Amino acid sequence: MKRLVWFSALCVAATSVFAACENGNCSTPKAEAKCACSPCACLACGCKAAPNTLSDAERADGWKLLWDGKSGEGWRSVRNEQFPATGWVIRDGELTILSKKEEAKRPGDLITKERYANFALKIDFKLTPAANSGIKYFFDPKLNGGTTLEYQVLDAAHPDAKLGRDGNRTVASFYDVMPAVGAKVNPVGEWNHAVIIAKGNHVEHWLNGKKVLEFERGSEAFRKAVSQSKFKKWANWGEQKEGHILLQDHTDHVSYRNLKIKVLD
Repeated sequence: MKRLVWFSALCVAATSVFAACENGNCSTPKAEAKCACSPCACLACGCKAAPNTLSDAERADGWKLLWDGKSGEGWRSVRNEQFPATGWVIRDGELTILSKKEEAKRPGDLITKERYANFALKIDFKLTPAANSGIKYFFDPKLNGGTTLEYQVLDAAHPDAKLGRDGNRTVASFYDVMPAVGAKVNPVGEWNHAVIIAKGNHVEHWLNGKKVLEFERGSEAFRKAVSQSKFKKWANWGEQKEGHILLQDHTDHVSYRNLKIKVLD
């Protein structure tokens, strides 16, 4: 019964994650798939939320902008306390990591200044041909060699898509550990909507309005998958309680927008 109560509460939180328009309702995963790519894009719902802004419904439900759409506030380089001077570009409401052809001097990954434990996170991402990046969470630079759980952001034309095991390096997968199932990415150059929900040990990955993966950190299945991954040398890998959220510099051109987070009780 306790788990059912918790699951029901999480479902309530998840409805605001997938803001869209279905029968006048802005809050169902199925509706999200019909709604272009950004929350509340369907004007019939009356949300009218422009990119990198919160709708009234989101504010009321406890959502906050993780990125303001115009500055590096709240973010820093993984290497120091500053936002990178080059490599990560903020333009037209998009946060873009430039490719190695565009910027030879690599800026490295971006991380939030804050750390998070229980949260719902939503991010739009846009790929270029054969591009690779990732959304990492529970990141701690002093733990496990700086490795952590990753929502894979990848174009299928990238060689990494065919590596790993059982497709666990394809888009929306738990990188190198567990594959996403039924993930449908939009064509290169179009926006995709990623959602990560982490509540205690329970984690979900969503892509474009569809749940494509869920798992329990620390479970027998989780530890078995980790033991077959590149992270197997670290005991209890991926089971830390909190950490930073990270956007990966993998030397390819990838853009992000609509970074929003809700802390879950």
